[in-house]
Amino acid sequence: MLLYLINYGDKVLLGIAAQPLREELGLSASQIGLAGSVFFFAMTAGGFLAGPIGRWAPLKWALGTLAIGWALCLLPMIVAASFVVLVASRLLLGLFEGPSSALIHTAAYSWHPVEKRALPGALITSAAALSKILIAPVLAYLVAAHGWRSAFLAMCVVGLVWVVTWLSAWSLGPYGAEHASGQGARQKGGRTRTVSWSAIRTPTFLGGLAAAFSFYTLVSVVLTWLPSYFEVGLGYSRLEAGTMFGFPSLVALVALFGTSYLGDRMMTRGVSSRIHRGIIPGAGLLICGLSMVCLPLIGIPGVVVAAVSVGYGLGTMVFPLLNAAVSEICPKEQLAGTLGVFLAVMSSGGIVGPYLAGKIVDAVDSPASGYALAFQVLGAVAIIGAITALLTVNPPRDARRVLADRDDA
Repeated sequence: MLLYLINYGDKVLLGIAAQPLREELGLSASQIGLAGSVFFFAMTAGGFLAGPIGRWAPLKWALGTLAIGWALCLLPMIVAASFVVLVASRLLLGLFEGPSSALIHTAAYSWHPVEKRALPGALITSAAALSKILIAPVLAYLVAAHGWRSAFLAMCVVGLVWVVTWLSAWSLGPYGAEHASGQGARQKGGRTRTVSWSAIRTPTFLGGLAAAFSFYTLVSVVLTWLPSYFEVGLGYSRLEAGTMFGFPSLVALVALFGTSYLGDRMMTRGVSSRIHRGIIPGAGLLICGLSMVCLPLIGIPGVVVAAVSVGYGLGTMVFPLLNAAVSEICPKEQLAGTLGVFLAVMSSGGIVGPYLAGKIVDAVDSPASGYALAFQVLGAVAIIGAITALLTVNPPRDARRVLADRDDA
C-alpha cells in the first residue's frame, strides 16, 4: 500500500505542478500533455517486463530496486529544469514504475487465497485514492509555499525512505508461486512443466482489459489535468484546486472497500464471481462514463466537482475487481506475467489521454469548455468499455477453460 501510495504520488506530482511549470518554462498545454503521455508510454513498455523480472529476481529485491530507480528519476528536474529534461525524466520514471503494479499485486496476493483477493486488491488500489487525499494537498502546499522543486524533492526522499522499510519488513506469503524466488514451475520428478498462456485469450481477460483501458485513459487525464481544470476552468485558487483533487478519491474509497468487502463475502458463500467481478465493476464504469458525458451541460462549478467526484469514484472499482478476476482465471505461476500484460496494455490508455486533452484545451477558446469537452470524450469511451465488460467478464467460465487448456498442454 505504501509503495502504491508513493507510486501514485509521483503521478499526481505532474498534475499539481502543471501550471507553475507552464509559467516558469513557457510551456503549452500540449507540451504538458505530451510529458504526461510519454510517462504512460514508458509505463506501458515497462509493464511487459513484470513477468521476466518476477522470474529473474525475488519480489522483495525487484520492487526495492524499482523504487530506488524511480525516486532518483525525480532529481534531474530539480537541478536542470527544461522541457527536454521534463520529458526525459517522465520517460525514465514510467519505465521504472511500469512493472511495479503487477509485482505489487503479486506480492500482496501471495498472502491471500483466490477467493479473498478482492479486498486486498482494494486496499492496494485505495492507495491511489489516498495519494490524492493525503499527498496531493501536501504537494499543493509545497508548490504554493516553496515552489514546485520542493515537491519533486519531497517525493524523491519519501521513495528512498520506503525502500529501507520494505527491505527490512516484507517476506513472501504462503500463496506465492513456487518460482517467486527465481525457480521455474515444476512437476513431480523435477521436470519443467509447460503451461499455456490461454488466459490472455479469454473473454474475461479481453473484456476486462477493454473496461480497464477505457477507465485508465480517464485516470491519466485526471492525474495530469484535473487540478488545472479546477483552477483555470472553474475558477478555484491553486491551493483549493490541489486540495479538491482528493474529492473524487473520497468517493472511490467508499466504493472500493464496500464492493470489495461484499464481493469477497459473496464469493466465500458460493455466489458466482461473475456478479461481483464482472457486473458490479461494469455498472460502476457505466455510471462514471455517463457522468463525464454530462459535464458540458453543467454550468455550476460546485456541481461539476460533485459530478466528477462521484463518477470517477465509482469507476475506480474496476481496478481491484478486474485484477481479482484475472487472478482467478490464470495459474499462480503465471500471475505476475499475466497481470503484467493486463496492466501494461491497460496503462497504454495513458499514452493517448493527457496529450489528447491538452490538444483539445489548446484548440478551444474557453479553458472551461476545453477541459469539459475532453472529459466528455473520455466518458463516451468509458461507456463503451463498461458495456463490453458487462457482456464478457465471467471468471468461473474462463477459469474452467484455462484449466482444460493447461491439462491438454
